[in-house]
Amino acid sequence: MNYRHIYHAGNFADVLKHAVLARLIVYLQQKDKAFRVIDTHAGIGLYDLSSTEAQKTGEWQDGIGKLISAELADDVAALLAPYLDAVRALNPEGGVKLYPGSPKLTRMLMREQDRLSAMELHPADCETLRDLFAGDYHVRVTELDGWLSLGAHMPPKEKRGIVLVDPPFEIEGEYERLVDGLIKAYRRFPGGTYCLWYPLKKGAPIKDFHEALKEAEIPKMLCAELSVRSDRETTGLSGSGLIIVNPPYTLHDELKAVLPVLKTLLAQDRFASTRNIWLRGEG
Repeated sequence: MNYRHIYHAGNFADVLKHAVLARLIVYLQQKDKAFRVIDTHAGIGLYDLSSTEAQKTGEWQDGIGKLISAELADDVAALLAPYLDAVRALNPEGGVKLYPGSPKLTRMLMREQDRLSAMELHPADCETLRDLFAGDYHVRVTELDGWLSLGAHMPPKEKRGIVLVDPPFEIEGEYERLVDGLIKAYRRFPGGTYCLWYPLKKGAPIKDFHEALKEAEIPKMLCAELSVRSDRETTGLSGSGLIIVNPPYTLHDELKAVLPVLKTLLAQDRFASTRNIWLRGEG
């Protein structure tokens, strides 16, 4: 309950998460049929990077701050355009003062027929999120523990959708909860696309986490990771990863193009690295 994403908004982990989320949304829009995005840990939706909190850490400067002004090859620029165009639309005077969290980014990319369900447990943050989307019938904001939504809100009535699970990892056992939550949701909504975020840091049980996911025997799971520095000299975040269940068939190749560019732009030391592997499925 003490977690505040404003300290981390726009950092390298957000860049990876939001770039991939945008690709998932764009892919589902290839069909006219409506879909729903379920954001289980939504936050406040929009972040002021000029605020005292954001300036205190300055993490965004090593994330979106570097990417937004970078010269990109045409193919990578096209893949990142849905994400970066949304950020630029919030900052018409240039630079990055306002940064969209996942619910705001989702809403900016949605079509008329698409819908967003945003869950946020913290009462004050939920109220801020409600204010952001006040009067918007495309968005439903619910004050709820996002883990509960993986049972109660599946499947969405549209029968098509993306489920974004981005917990704060403040307490022990979050990797296990990600596995358990995915299994529960997948049983109810096996056709959904799931995007699970997790931190990379010293001592993190990533191998066990991946093995537990494999044992779930879900047919298609893609893993994308971006580490910006070695974890040997720090106890903080050195990278982040995403597990994408039922990914678009195009995503693996898109990540082949995008991840090396993000590594080059966002690297904080020579140990920066990426992974783009199939945990189960097409690899």
